[in-house]
Amino acid sequence: MLCRRSASRRMRWLGCYRLGPMWKAVLVFVVIAFAGQLLGVLFNKSWVQPERPRSLFSISSENGQVPPQGSCRPHTHVMFLKTHKTASSTVLNMLYRFGEEQGLRFALPVGYQFGYPLPFIAQRVKGYRGPHVAEFDIMGNHMRFNKPEVEKVMPADTFCFSILRDPVALAESSYAYYKNVAPAFRRAKGLGDFADNPRKYYDPRLRNNHYARNLLWYDFGLDHNANFSLALAKRGEATVRRNFRLILLSEYFDQSMVLLRHALCWPLDAVVSFSLNARQQMPKGRSGWVGKAAAPAPLALTEEQRQKLREWNALDWHLYQAFNRTFWAEVERFGRAQMETEVILLRSRREILARVCLRDGGQPVEASRIRDKAIRPFQSGLVKILGYELQPGLDNATKEACLRMIRPEIQYKDLLDLRQFPRAQQPPGPAVAAGGAAVRRDPLSSRTGEHLGESIERDWDRTILVRNQSIQQVDSKGKLR
Repeated sequence: MLCRRSASRRMRWLGCYRLGPMWKAVLVFVVIAFAGQLLGVLFNKSWVQPERPRSLFSISSENGQVPPQGSCRPHTHVMFLKTHKTASSTVLNMLYRFGEEQGLRFALPVGYQFGYPLPFIAQRVKGYRGPHVAEFDIMGNHMRFNKPEVEKVMPADTFCFSILRDPVALAESSYAYYKNVAPAFRRAKGLGDFADNPRKYYDPRLRNNHYARNLLWYDFGLDHNANFSLALAKRGEATVRRNFRLILLSEYFDQSMVLLRHALCWPLDAVVSFSLNARQQMPKGRSGWVGKAAAPAPLALTEEQRQKLREWNALDWHLYQAFNRTFWAEVERFGRAQMETEVILLRSRREILARVCLRDGGQPVEASRIRDKAIRPFQSGLVKILGYELQPGLDNATKEACLRMIRPEIQYKDLLDLRQFPRAQQPPGPAVAAGGAAVRRDPLSSRTGEHLGESIERDWDRTILVRNQSIQQVDSKGKLR
């Protein structure tokens, strides 16, 4: 017997006589459960379930996870009109990162742009099956804005925003990037030559000349060739105000990110970024860019030429001035002192992440110097597009988080596309199998003027989106992570 007689009365209520074997089973079960919990604590449960990759928001400090003050809820339905040459690639990277972290669904183009320069239509979204059949969360690739068609794709509560840039700086960047794409730029000897007499070179009937006049106005879906009048300019401004809840300025990027983070109720790290798709600046003392084929025209402008470019892009100049005033009114409402505090916090956080993530102090480098071919930026135009190298020796979780911040736009879009539509992928060709971006190539076509050795990116309707002669660089982008 398990119980002595002296204890029989005290133990009888426990059923010790009848339930001895059951108590043994219970005791064994309790011991096993306790041992399992103890082992789980000791080994972080890594043998029970896989640990999720560490979020970007967890690197170095918990401060980056702090959302704006108040009881706001993060916006997860977001549409960004990605205007050209305005630091918009950096903004898109933030949307990609946040959406990937949160498991959101992206409205992605069939190619790399939504049929640009044609006006956007909903059918250009991959996976679109009709108005609101399968709602998307985030949209941000290049398009020519068309509100009714965007509303077919995005939910009714979508937060729409965009970004502007001073038209003179925009013209300089556009000339450097689209010199061989826009006929008006191609014909001019230099940007100053174009500014002196733009009508001499500009023909509105020629494809891709929209890059040479009122490019912002065009991207917002407005008539960029219309003759300027104050009434017309104000109507266009009012249209933009109706369609977009926030307009940022690339010249005040950090202040823009503070306003954006509070408007979206996102954590700080969601808007901390490294400048992407930046172009190499002209060395001092040089009159022009030097390439293998020829010396491209100089980009320097006199003050008179700068004023002429404002007049040539008068619709854009009106838009920029109007939303510059609005921007600083928003800053006043936010509070100047609070803005200064948050800009300091954002810049400090960027410096921390740069030290953690980037080699050589975080300075951007030429694509050819980047050892990891998977993160080399796509090259186009007269100038070199710079990228970043990761700090060596990072642990896997930190490396993945840092990689999200520097992954170029084309490679990031391919990665999200592969994850969102795994069954829709075609068997990879040599370039894709090697980790290259899924860029369509036509080896030659004498009828269209395309030459052997060129890399052609086409949209689904076969319109040429990007022409690049650096086929080796495109083909050698390493394995996407």
